[in-house]
Amino acid sequence: MEDLRVGVVGLGLRATLAVAAHRPGRGSVVAAVCDTDPDVLRRRAAEFGDPVAVTDYRRLLDRDDLDAIVVLAPDDTHERIALDCLDAGKAVYLEKPMHITVEGCDAILRAARATGTRLYVGHNMRHMGVVRTMRDIIGRGLIGEPKTVWVRHFVSYGGDYYFKDWHAERERTTGLLLQKAAHDLDVVHWLAGGFTERVNAFGDLMLYGELPRRAPGTPRPDGWLRAFDWPPARRRDLNHHIDVEDVSVMNMRLDNGVIAAYQQCHFTPDYHRNYTVIGTEGRLENFGDRPGDTVKVWNTGPTDYRDDCDIAYKVPAADGSHGGADAQIITEFCRFVREGGHTDTSPVAARMSVAAGYAATLSLRDGGMPYDVPPLDPELVAYFDNGQVHV
Repeated sequence: MEDLRVGVVGLGLRATLAVAAHRPGRGSVVAAVCDTDPDVLRRRAAEFGDPVAVTDYRRLLDRDDLDAIVVLAPDDTHERIALDCLDAGKAVYLEKPMHITVEGCDAILRAARATGTRLYVGHNMRHMGVVRTMRDIIGRGLIGEPKTVWVRHFVSYGGDYYFKDWHAERERTTGLLLQKAAHDLDVVHWLAGGFTERVNAFGDLMLYGELPRRAPGTPRPDGWLRAFDWPPARRRDLNHHIDVEDVSVMNMRLDNGVIAAYQQCHFTPDYHRNYTVIGTEGRLENFGDRPGDTVKVWNTGPTDYRDDCDIAYKVPAADGSHGGADAQIITEFCRFVREGGHTDTSPVAARMSVAAGYAATLSLRDGGMPYDVPPLDPELVAYFDNGQVHV
């Protein structure tokens, strides 16, 4: 089997996916790279041997020697790049979130259906061991039928990852309740077996709004992702413009009746996600979200709190970035490009996570007013549920 030849657009923070995709002789090779920053392009291109290197992604679209495009560019560029790639007949890996608006997501889905070009959205948490462990527990009926899901997201590095560059700007992300939470909202939907139909939310810019910022056009300081200050109020060199919230909470009603809640804070001392799923016959909760951490199940009672639980599961060992999920999702994408068929990720689910986060952001900025999530065209749902094959 010849290697799938992949072009990569964007060599920023998610370039770990490009590294995962470069497996010469083992299924895929990065044959072309693109970044709008010539210095980044020159520095990172060497990691992939001697690829074609361009600063304009459109120069990759008419190349017959590329089988697929992996889009890792900033969120607000996703719609335009994806539409051009799909129109050119290049299979697309589109990093989450699909886009920063519901309209942008729907335009991408319509283009994929109209062109018949394969579309894959990179919700890699569906390949994380902790998520798959929780889904397996639910699937085996160990907690009965899920009725409520709670997620607490502690983001210790938030001031560095999200407030020192474009992530801090509404114009580029809509907000972190979409950009950052899209992963968790997708997981909530996957575990609960439904999609959000109504939300309300609250949030604010509580800490990072008053800290020192860089002047416009000033580069981020050297070592900005290697040296971290504590406490968070000591952080400096933030993005010149900040108008997204650093604390947010949202409540959701899903279309199957499940009630869910999500909470996010960007100045905690620790960095992890904590899920609780309560069903008709018990509950599960993860303690840590990396390989070797634990998911506990309580399904006897009633009792007071029991630390020993009834069943404890270790998150499986894995190597590589994001607990091995990046390598797994690239493997699935390459198989999908070659063969089509079912994938654990879902463009429809990706759209629904954006739609939930978008509606929640509207609610947050409207005093917590409830908002309905816009439904998706049933013809698009049917197309993607059928494996991106016209019925």
